[in-house]
Amino acid sequence: MSDAFTTRTLRITTGDRETVHDLTGACASFLREVADGRDGLLNVFTPHATTGVAILETGAGSDDDLLTALHTLLPADDRWQHRHGSPGHGRDHVLPALVPPHATIPVVGGEMALGTWQSVCVVDTNKDNPDRQVRLSFLG
Repeated sequence: MSDAFTTRTLRITTGDRETVHDLTGACASFLREVADGRDGLLNVFTPHATTGVAILETGAGSDDDLLTALHTLLPADDRWQHRHGSPGHGRDHVLPALVPPHATIPVVGGEMALGTWQSVCVVDTNKDNPDRQVRLSFLG
């Protein structure tokens, strides 16, 4: 495959609680290795039925606000048809419809063209599976 397209898989542990896991540093590191100052696109994809990828501000409470909003929209109770796993686990399978499992970010001069306060994050509400993969792909 040409140098114009490179993919790497990250392995992350999200823990035993709902979380917004910041990937911005890992994405920047990946681009330093493969982009070589080029313009292009970075695709971030999580191949799981219960995670999503979000671009949002972190560290100022927005990550916790997102989890609170998801609790309001997707309560962890017994209303869900999908019932295996911990109570309310069916909501975790609906999450990717609201927080998609992918994001594509423009890359300019080998760096993500994010806004000042934007971070790239995995959103994981599934407390039953802490071992996750994230595929980073650069096309440039």
